[in-house]
Amino acid sequence: MKLTSFGASEGVTGSCHLLEVNNSKILIDCGTFQGGKEERDKNDEPFGFDPSTIDHLIVSHAHIDHIGRVPLLRKRGFRGQIHSTRPSYELARLSLLDSANLIARSTQWKNKKRKEAGEPLLQPLYDEEDVLDVIEQWAHNQIKYGEKLNICEGVDLTIKDAGHILGSGFLSFDLKEGKESRKFIFSGDLGNIDKPIICDPTTPEEADFVLMESTYGDRDHVPFSQSISDLETAVLETFERGGNCVIPTFALERAQELLYVLHEMWKDGKLPDDVKIFLDSPMAISATRIFENHRDFYDKHAHALLEKGGNPFQFPPLTYTRATRDSISINDVQKNAIILAGSGMCTGGRVIHHLKHNLTRKECGVIFIGYQARNTAGRKILRGDKFVTLYGESIPTNSEVYVVNGFSGHAGRKELTSWANSTKSNNIFVVHGEPDTKIEFTKHLKSHTNASNIKVMPHAKAIDLLSL
Repeated sequence: MKLTSFGASEGVTGSCHLLEVNNSKILIDCGTFQGGKEERDKNDEPFGFDPSTIDHLIVSHAHIDHIGRVPLLRKRGFRGQIHSTRPSYELARLSLLDSANLIARSTQWKNKKRKEAGEPLLQPLYDEEDVLDVIEQWAHNQIKYGEKLNICEGVDLTIKDAGHILGSGFLSFDLKEGKESRKFIFSGDLGNIDKPIICDPTTPEEADFVLMESTYGDRDHVPFSQSISDLETAVLETFERGGNCVIPTFALERAQELLYVLHEMWKDGKLPDDVKIFLDSPMAISATRIFENHRDFYDKHAHALLEKGGNPFQFPPLTYTRATRDSISINDVQKNAIILAGSGMCTGGRVIHHLKHNLTRKECGVIFIGYQARNTAGRKILRGDKFVTLYGESIPTNSEVYVVNGFSGHAGRKELTSWANSTKSNNIFVVHGEPDTKIEFTKHLKSHTNASNIKVMPHAKAIDLLSL
């Protein structure tokens, strides 16, 4: 009975953990490494295990850093079953098809340059056919929150609401090998509290061993009410200067939360009469439709709004711009526009074009509401670089830059600590954080929990769960 981490153990992204019980191999997540070139290059490297030997894949949620290499897993031999909640399956299908499209375009662009230089052409990491094959593998194995499922001999799985994005879960495993039994919990990504639309994370049960995330393990978030106030200030200050607001937006959850808050601001009369709100992301638009189809996952406040006839996804100033020509037409709007576009870390997508048109203008505002990984354009803008390279062009960063931290979909240190204490586990291993953050969070847990065995999870080194 052992656990080995092959991703998110050296950084924040690339979640991938191998659980071995009896003669079965269960992979937990298989995500993309994100960030600079050094991180992205890891995606094409060997997994560290033979994909054909994996019996089951359990997906905690549908963010690309947790599912982005699943089609590659299939391409390299995986033929086992995939388990997740229903919303995670639907959102993953959307995300992975989008990912395959981005990979195809990126490979085509690189190969054009390589052909001109007489260099060998590259093959895409995976393509749409690989995605469709793996989605077929996934289609019939959805799990409800709280439902205990026997995955294989000695392994029962229960998914509990992690409160991170629609359908996200922390994974609770009841393990048995011979006469020995262990309770193992993987946190997945834990959500922040008091956020719109989805519920707060469920309190975990007691566990023998916990593998938990630490993305914001070195800091607390401001209360969400303060975040709403900060967003209002950023938007209204920008409008007073006569500019537009560009908000780099993650398509899953963050876009929908923003629409909810902007709907409330509009309903309360806080936005100018001529305000225009654009959701300029085909993927975010499709994700919003999935949200609308899973209202049973909403929290009580979202249900109350719907019962009163309100709809944060359909209101007068809001325009969905799925077509490219509609996206381009946004360039004609010079003031009082709020533009939500991906990608959330400014690594590609339509937000790059909007930054090129607005970042140079002092009257405009760029509002960051989510984590910006190292070496991304978003991080460079955030840290105050005078110029940032966008699609090969150096762009001066003249606009105002705002940071609204409380919109993070991740729990802050206080919430992470409370969740860890609820497990009453003596063994807590930390993953999914910047190296310094993981170290600081382990130190914090040692002084704020009763656990005696708290460590950073090693990379590619098996932990014997029966020895703990």
